[in-house]
Amino acid sequence: MYSTPFSPSEARAARARVGLTTAQVAQSMTACGAPARPELIEAWEYGSQVPTEPQLFALADVLWCAPTVLMGLEPRTLAEHRMARQLSVERLAQLIGMDPHAYRQAEAEQRWTGDYRQTKALVDALGLSLRKLIGVMGRIDDLAGHLRAAIDGRWKTHVSPIMEITTLNKTRVSDALRTMHAEFAEFAERYMGHVVARNDDARLKEVAAERSAYLRRLVDHFWELIGEAGEAPPFNSVSH
Repeated sequence: MYSTPFSPSEARAARARVGLTTAQVAQSMTACGAPARPELIEAWEYGSQVPTEPQLFALADVLWCAPTVLMGLEPRTLAEHRMARQLSVERLAQLIGMDPHAYRQAEAEQRWTGDYRQTKALVDALGLSLRKLIGVMGRIDDLAGHLRAAIDGRWKTHVSPIMEITTLNKTRVSDALRTMHAEFAEFAERYMGHVVARNDDARLKEVAAERSAYLRRLVDHFWELIGEAGEAPPFNSVSH
């Protein structure tokens, strides 16, 4: 069963910063429409219970802090990004024009399949960059797979799939793949050059190590080539 991310130690620290007792916190939460007792606040702060999402949002308001402070983490999943914005499933589904059940399923599966309009609304609501959106959608492995095949084969056949994953336009994707394909080809040329010249094993191992390091950084390097467009919210500065 899904549990709201919550840090008891951060909750205690947040309450200490505003100088409220557990009774005062409970009273304020009740006034905000999220009934609570001092005993419940204490249970949260010492980890024996976890607040629900509405309780988390109300507690954040009472303690004058962001939900992420009480969550004790930087948002990584679709659900965590939604909670960071103090949005319920129903409210976010309404904002993006999606059935709440379908949206809840997207969170559960960590797989976003919304259409262009829904994706635009989702990005606007959650304040994500394009690069972060790819990770939240669970498409990093898909992107890495296409990049690996593109640099070691016919890169043009992977332009469209990568456009679908990233929402970047054809020119940006093509330029990045062309560059990466050429860079990777240099490793093969250098390696074969050393083989033909019968250079020592140490030099061959050095080139092989450089090649492995390049492959490990494929996705990062792709976004480096994309530049600012990867850090900005899509649909504004990024052409579809």
